[in-house]
Amino acid sequence: MTVKEILSQYKLDGRAILAANFYNFETLAGILMAAGEMNEPIILQLSESSIKYMGLEVAVKLARAGLSQFGVKGWLHLDHGASAQLVQRCLDAGFDSVMIDGSERTLDENIRITSQVVEMAKAYNVNVEAELGFIAKLGQDEDADGFTEPEQARDFVIATGVDALAVAIGTAHGFYKKEPKLDLERLSRIKEITPVSLVLHGGSGIPDEMLRNAISHGIVKVNLATDSKNTFMKELKNVLYESEEIDLRKTFPPAIEAVKKLIIMKMKLVSMK
Repeated sequence: MTVKEILSQYKLDGRAILAANFYNFETLAGILMAAGEMNEPIILQLSESSIKYMGLEVAVKLARAGLSQFGVKGWLHLDHGASAQLVQRCLDAGFDSVMIDGSERTLDENIRITSQVVEMAKAYNVNVEAELGFIAKLGQDEDADGFTEPEQARDFVIATGVDALAVAIGTAHGFYKKEPKLDLERLSRIKEITPVSLVLHGGSGIPDEMLRNAISHGIVKVNLATDSKNTFMKELKNVLYESEEIDLRKTFPPAIEAVKKLIIMKMKLVSMK
């Protein structure tokens, strides 16, 4: 089953799939242990910075080997690809899904580069995700205006042929300074007039009931990144503070377990179980 197919199936079922970023073997292991225990599929995500950190070939082989070792059904997705060049590298490396993020460009530029990536991806039969509207990244103003306009989303999808769309409805990447308020009416309208799978970025820190409501109003893919990093590092710091142990193989497992527990909790939420 391809990413396009799994997203289409989840859309029909009225639930969402979790898409979790990994940064090293330890965060990957926590994610896959959770998916295995829950018997749920997972989308593994790599950002450009993680690719630079691990190296593209190592990161891809790590993900594939991990899925096999833990017996998990999953796919590999490029998160927030900033250029067509990076997307091409990921397509050649065997990614199952790619995101081209032109959201900070002009609308015409966003349409142009997204259309270019959609055309590139046809030969690989992979899912293409784009972003329309302003979803604050780390360090940016959460309150800045820029929600996705439903009619503009419809026109954008028609113009580009994209498969999935990350929409701006009140979420932000990173930590929230205050509880987010999601515009579910806007989300419902976007779902009503666009045929694509809708994606929620900034899944970390959203209250459980709010997240379930977003899924019931049309979200099919929920991205999780900051929560995993934060959970891993908090637990690791606790372990290091309480011990003088220098063996990584003994200090990392509690942090892996903490990530596993987080992912299990999030999977239960997004799968609407």
